[in-house]
Amino acid sequence: MARIHVSFLSAVALTTGLSLLSACSGGGSTDDSAHTGSHGKKHGGPVVVATTTWEAAFAHAAGAQDVKVIVPSTVQHAPDYEPKPSDLAVVAGADYVLYASFEPFAGKIKQAAGSKAELVEVNLDNTADKATAQVAELGTKFGTQKTAAAWTKTFRAEYGKLSAEVKKAWPGGRRPTVVAQTFSTWAAQLAGADLLGTYGPDPVTPGQVSKLSAKKPSLVLDNVHMSTGTVLPDSGAKQVEIVNYPGKDLDLLKVYREAAAAIERSLSTS
Repeated sequence: MARIHVSFLSAVALTTGLSLLSACSGGGSTDDSAHTGSHGKKHGGPVVVATTTWEAAFAHAAGAQDVKVIVPSTVQHAPDYEPKPSDLAVVAGADYVLYASFEPFAGKIKQAAGSKAELVEVNLDNTADKATAQVAELGTKFGTQKTAAAWTKTFRAEYGKLSAEVKKAWPGGRRPTVVAQTFSTWAAQLAGADLLGTYGPDPVTPGQVSKLSAKKPSLVLDNVHMSTGTVLPDSGAKQVEIVNYPGKDLDLLKVYREAAAAIERSLSTS
């Protein structure tokens, strides 16, 4: 994503916060007592801590049932989040900590918490093939391959249905032309659109605006988590805000449904 500047609480403050939390909870969390650690779960499922709802949704789709999220879903730009001492109490009882490469605080959280959890880097990409590959990979790691495979089957059926519905909305039956933010290109693929160009994650320059506008796209698929306002203000293109992060329900499929609906609405008024 864009350049990241994340401040992190001192190790002393974090460790102190963890000690206080441990004392209040009798030295361990409820989740810690329900599981015996990374490769010896009592109840057949790992304790997963994800930095954001995006990683958490992949874990949930892969079959993990005990999934906790550090960054609140209300935070617009997750990498800007400053971890709190209370976050460490959650990490300390995890079997796996899921993070993305643009979230440098994940490793610091694990280190400060003294967690023995396995740190897993997740490829946050909603492109259909990459999403299903990531779910399958996590399913193998968690030992929940059957659940992951079942989710993938449901996903592919739903994805095909959504894509077909968007295509029915193509004006005059013609493939729409779009420009997309680099992390929203998956939505162009879902819509079966003709992707004319991309922008981001850095701010769009006047030269880029001129170049992209000259391509005469009908839609601009923006990234709501990194939006800087109207991207091509004088091009006549309709801007669609695409959401990448799932909500608190960790329903990854809902992200695709909402993107399809938003694109359909824009196409129907073209």
